[in-house]
This record gives sequence, C-alpha cells and structure tokens, in this order.
Amino acid sequence: MSEQLEQEIKELIVSTLALEEVTPAEIESEQILFGEGLGLDSVDALELGVALNKKYGITIDAESEETRQSFACVSNLAKFVSEKRASA
Repeated sequence: MSEQLEQEIKELIVSTLALEEVTPAEIESEQILFGEGLGLDSVDALELGVALNKKYGITIDAESEETRQSFACVSNLAKFVSEKRASA
C-alpha cells in the first residue's frame, strides 16, 4: 500500500468534507472514520464516494458490504482504491 495514496486520500477527506478542525496529518491511517472515530456520517460517506469517483474514476456500490468495510479507515480506503484501479 502506498503511503502517497493514503496521504492523497487524507487530503481528499479534509478538502471534500471541508473539515476545519482537522489536518490531513492528524488523520491516522487506521483511525475509524465514522461515528466515534473522525466523526463522519452517511452524508460525508456519499460526498467522499463522489470525490473518489471523480479523482480515481472508480465506481462505488453503496450497498456493498465490501464498500462499508473499505470506508472504515484510510488504509482500507487506499487498499480499495488501489484494487479498483488495478482491475479497471
């Protein structure tokens, strides 16, 4: 897994969701993104999914269990993006 991809995703999260209280450097790769972790919600997930689609050209199935697990933390998201790009 590329640390560069994880960094890009952290920057995408902060910019897409206009997180004013958090910098990309403050987001841990294994930190839970939703609920008690970073505090994101389902609307944030939707916005992030659209941003990932625009930036990386990947399609995201919101109903998929794989997608839910992939959105758990930055490292999972980076792996998901990497796999989707490789299979495209």
